[in-house]
Amino acid sequence: MPSPRVSQHLLVEPIFFGFAGRIGSGKTSAARYVSSKYGFQYTRYSAVLQNRLAADGYGKDRLQKLGWDIMAGGQQVELNSLLLAGLDRSRSTAIDGLRHRIDFDSLSSTFGQSFHLVFLQARQETRFERLRTRFSDYAAFRQADSHPVEAHIDSLQSLASIVISNDEALEGVYRRLDELITLEAGELN
Repeated sequence: MPSPRVSQHLLVEPIFFGFAGRIGSGKTSAARYVSSKYGFQYTRYSAVLQNRLAADGYGKDRLQKLGWDIMAGGQQVELNSLLLAGLDRSRSTAIDGLRHRIDFDSLSSTFGQSFHLVFLQARQETRFERLRTRFSDYAAFRQADSHPVEAHIDSLQSLASIVISNDEALEGVYRRLDELITLEAGELN
């Protein structure tokens, strides 16, 4: 059985994981876990958006609006370029928050076989419970979840290297990520 603990230093070549899923599915928890346990650098698409909004302040609704403005305005390629420009490509990376096919295409063309999309899924009720403090009620959650910027997320599931169901404790997600990283480290060494 492969060891669930793989040091970043054991990887000859860096690997790049993109995390996608609907709001509240656990993608940030999963990406931060990989970053913390394995020393991957961590970045997220919303951090690039937040940098654009820094002067005005931001909230989830403002980030969604800016994300939609970028996508509707044909600037998603530019957003990906900004995200990639901030990466140290010599280090394995956890990239949080893919929302569009353009994101997947950009990362997979940049990193080739070293890129893996992890798609997290969870029931809507589970996701709302996780985000209850961010939304005043279920209707507000559903409105955010159905915002146009979120519309393409489900199409990424078919492109994923692994789909992880996350309706229970995060330990199951972490175990699946450990297995994936151990497998990748074995293939790269």
